[in-house]
Amino acid sequence: MILLLGTRNKGKIRELRELLADVKGLELLSVSDVPFSEVEEDGETFRDNALLKARAISRETGLSVLADDAGLVVDALGGEPGVRSARYSGEPVDYERNNALLLERMLDITDRSARFVIVVSLRLMDGREYVRQGVLTGKIVESPAGSNGFGYDPLFVPDGYTCTLAQMTMDEKNKISHRRRAIELIKEVLLEISGSA
Repeated sequence: MILLLGTRNKGKIRELRELLADVKGLELLSVSDVPFSEVEEDGETFRDNALLKARAISRETGLSVLADDAGLVVDALGGEPGVRSARYSGEPVDYERNNALLLERMLDITDRSARFVIVVSLRLMDGREYVRQGVLTGKIVESPAGSNGFGYDPLFVPDGYTCTLAQMTMDEKNKISHRRRAIELIKEVLLEISGSA
């Protein structure tokens, strides 16, 4: 089965390749193999955006597509950055600027609880769609730490840990990540589909 990863984010592509490596008979392609247009993410929820991307990229390329929308949700900020996580500080996407803005907005806030949310959408060539969600709870630290990962990883300490996601190895992060949780659920679908093919 050929599956196109519907993202341009190199960090996500690397993580997805690792997380899906054990699905036999699955050939993963990325934007460098099959170029596709940027999809405007104007949905109101992570689910809306994941489906928008999967549908648009599948329509354009004629391939089965795995797309997601993910972001950081901070309750004390009314759910910000939420679906605007990647572009929180404006265009173009700039993770350092996003992190700086988040820390600025959280000055003097004592409730630093947060969660990473991801919705993964699998759209098959025959039009079938599967949607799964993953969540990782934790808290926002007061200053960035670590150089692994991407996005808000340097600011986020998962519940039960003392280091940020950016201080973990890729293996450590993949064992607990919201992406892994959602991908494990999508993997069940992929294994079922490839088993019945």
